[in-house]
Amino acid sequence: MRETFEEQLALLHKELMEMGALCERIIELASLSLTEWNEDLGKQISYVGAEIDEKERVIETICMKLLLRQQPVARDLRAISAALKMITDLERIGDQAEDIGEIVPHMIAQQHEAYPKIREMAKETSAMVKDSVDAYIKQDVYLAKAVQMHDDVVDNYFVRVKNGLIDIIAEDPGKGEFALDVLMIAKYFERIGDHATNVAEWVEYAVTGQHKSL
Repeated sequence: MRETFEEQLALLHKELMEMGALCERIIELASLSLTEWNEDLGKQISYVGAEIDEKERVIETICMKLLLRQQPVARDLRAISAALKMITDLERIGDQAEDIGEIVPHMIAQQHEAYPKIREMAKETSAMVKDSVDAYIKQDVYLAKAVQMHDDVVDNYFVRVKNGLIDIIAEDPGKGEFALDVLMIAKYFERIGDHATNVAEWVEYAVTGQHKSL
């Protein structure tokens, strides 16, 4: 019985790692779309988004089987419960990356100083997602706490982008619509960082039994 449980738990970890990798991929594609948009790239974003949705369903099924058919001890029970919470945030990360992909084709085609900052935001948020999932797999509370602290970095990027856009609108009000699109994209990346932070908080719960909402 315990051997079967361990096999299913290992499968859960594997599927979570793959879901995290898909989230990293869709963030990468969303960032790339800012400067290299084409219809094929848009299709890739939609395809990866659908894969993320499917992973959520698969992982949810595994978790329910573990809870209903096995008898997990306290720590395993926390890990399974945390996984159920985490996949909700990972799925939302996919949704928000898709939202970015939907905005980009409607933006005015022009280079802008805000783009590099947003690409940097994308890298930071992608790293947060990867580290939060790694923290779960490794049950590493220190890595989970590092992810939570790193959220301030992404928040600071958002402030920098916002302030830069305010200056541009002041100089040329005609760029207002474009600036709002860029701001919305930056906001989505900030939210992705928030979701990665949520994942890290549930990792901490899985390991320690402590969560700020409980």
